[in-house]
Amino acid sequence: MATNTTRAMSQMVDNSSVALLISEILDKVHKAKTKADKLKILRDYDSQPLRMVIKSSFDPKIEWELPKGEVPFKANEAPMGTEHTRLSSEAKKLYHYIKGGDNTTPKYKKELMFVQLLEGLHVSEAKVVVAAKDKRLHQVYKGLSKDLVKEAFSWNDEYKTIPRGTTSGALSM
Repeated sequence: MATNTTRAMSQMVDNSSVALLISEILDKVHKAKTKADKLKILRDYDSQPLRMVIKSSFDPKIEWELPKGEVPFKANEAPMGTEHTRLSSEAKKLYHYIKGGDNTTPKYKKELMFVQLLEGLHVSEAKVVVAAKDKRLHQVYKGLSKDLVKEAFSWNDEYKTIPRGTTSGALSM
């Protein structure tokens, strides 16, 4: 009985299996002191959603179809980990707001959908999306640079993955 209780308590205390919000990952990068530490954080938490958000901010070929600047949305003030969606699962919807990604939804509808997306996210992740939209993640998270993310994710100058053993790549993300 004591073993089961101990095991249950250790599982409750161990949060390592709980995925961090993308905003938390970027905050860790921001707070890291060395380039090596920043690279390790990006590589340790590497995921398609993280890459999508970062790429949408750094890749000059990606253009957002939304107005630049602050977005009038009601911040979701629910505590982290409760009653909000996660950018890691919502990132797959970002194509709606990228030029060429969704040519059927009217602009006014996209703007409404974007506000709804932001209102569902924790306020810290909503700020990440707005910063990515405005191509300023590197200003919000100091130390996050185009050279750092290209090295962390093995991207070439076109933000495509460089296959191992080559110097240029044709694969995306």
